[in-house]
Amino acid sequence: MVDFICLDTTGITIVTNKVATNLNLQIIENYVKDLKHINCDEVESLRLSQLKSYLKVIDIPYLQENSESSLNLSVVKEIIKKNYIFNNIVLTFKPRVIKISPKLDMAIIWIDIWDVQSSSKVKGLINRYFNVGSYIATIRSTNMNSRVS
Repeated sequence: MVDFICLDTTGITIVTNKVATNLNLQIIENYVKDLKHINCDEVESLRLSQLKSYLKVIDIPYLQENSESSLNLSVVKEIIKKNYIFNNIVLTFKPRVIKISPKLDMAIIWIDIWDVQSSSKVKGLINRYFNVGSYIATIRSTNMNSRVS
């Protein structure tokens, strides 16, 4: 099953001729942890190749309730951390916030996440709703977005 193994300073790369199963990953992880020159505390869990998926969160107020502050990165991170639907989600880049228009008090949050090849993580998030204060935000799929300043 294994075609190529590369050990360098950035880690171990294993290339296979077919998609590894969880059992295959467990066997590889046990083998790596048994190597004498590798510190087991520094070995991260193995994972399959991942791809980036892109989401946007809509219907979020730009100005926060009970304060005069606007939606910023720290508030967005707190929103993501508090909502259970974002459990097991790893961001590829910090979220970006834009105000929809100068006259509307609504924003869009752009979120890039790491996803498995089958896109099961993003499929579980698309069209989901969650509360942000007294507002109900919606998660939508989107194409790759340009970096918003």
